Amino acid sequence: MTEVAAARRSRITPEREAELYEAVLDLLREVGYDALTMDAVAARTRSSKATLYRQWGGKAELVAKAVRHSKPGGSADGVDTGSLQGDLHALTMRSDDCEMEQSSALMRGLAMAVHGNPDLLKAFREHLIEPEMAEFRRVIQRAVDRGEVRADNPAIGFVMHMMIGGFAARAMIDEQPPTQSFLLSYIDAVVLPALCVPTD
Repeated sequence: MTEVAAARRSRITPEREAELYEAVLDLLREVGYDALTMDAVAARTRSSKATLYRQWGGKAELVAKAVRHSKPGGSADGVDTGSLQGDLHALTMRSDDCEMEQSSALMRGLAMAVHGNPDLLKAFREHLIEPEMAEFRRVIQRAVDRGEVRADNPAIGFVMHMMIGGFAARAMIDEQPPTQSFLLSYIDAVVLPALCVPTD
């Protein structure tokens, strides 16, 4: 990116950016991805479409970044409790039950759109999936370095799958939103035993 392009893209303040992302999420909950338009976002946020396209390039990028912005702040690098159980619990506790319920509903609504729209899938991989996979890899690597997990444990490559599976299956199987209590129990009963890590 050239310095001129970077300057153009940086004109929106962090506060304004957060406001735009919240409006995008509200529209997603109201109408879904397919019916969401840049015109609607512009009208809801009192922005020009030109500004939106200049800043985000298109709907897929805007939606992916809005969803990413809504996730808990901070990095796994700042979470180091001294144990894998503690780290996974701490990461889970970054979202309260209300936030988890909203996130679950939003992701269910976006699931079909992601797999039916190559641009949205690409944006989600770049801004959500790959960063979260990298975050979990860092957490697991610290556990390996501490001697908690064997480096050749085959479950290491499936930690992200297990976490997403537990989160998504809660609504599908139990018809209830995921909660801190459920996910903490799931980590202790499923994820840690798969990694051969004892729990408290």
